[in-house]
Amino acid sequence: MSRAARRDTAPELALRRLLHSAGLRYRVNYPVPGNRRRTIDIAFIRARLAVFIDGCFWHSCPEHGTSPAANSHWWETKLSTNSERDRDTDRLLEDAGWEVLRIWEHEAAETAAAQVIDAIARCRAS
Repeated sequence: MSRAARRDTAPELALRRLLHSAGLRYRVNYPVPGNRRRTIDIAFIRARLAVFIDGCFWHSCPEHGTSPAANSHWWETKLSTNSERDRDTDRLLEDAGWEVLRIWEHEAAETAAAQVIDAIARCRAS
C-alpha cells in the first residue's frame, strides 16, 4: 500500500490539465478543514468546492471495484473503512460550507472537467 500513488495520479493530472487550460486555478492536496491529516485532491478555495478523484479499487467503485480473494476478510474491512472515511470527510467539508464532488478514476477527463466547471458555476451563483 505504501507504493500506491497518493497524488499526481494519471486521472488527476489529466483533469488538472483540462481545468488549468480552461483558465481555472486551484490548490492541490489542500488540507480538509477540521482534519488536517486528510487532503482534498483539487480544491477551489473561493468557490469552496472540493474535488476528489477516487480510485476504483481503493474506494470500492460500484462498477469496477473488486476485492482480492487472498485475505478477503482483511481487504473487506480495509475497503469499507476507506468508504467510511470518505463519507466522514464529505461530512466535515459540508459542515464547513464546502460542496464535495467525487469523480471515479474511470470517468473520462473531459466529462469530469465539465462536472467541475458546472459545480464551480453553481457555487459562485449561490
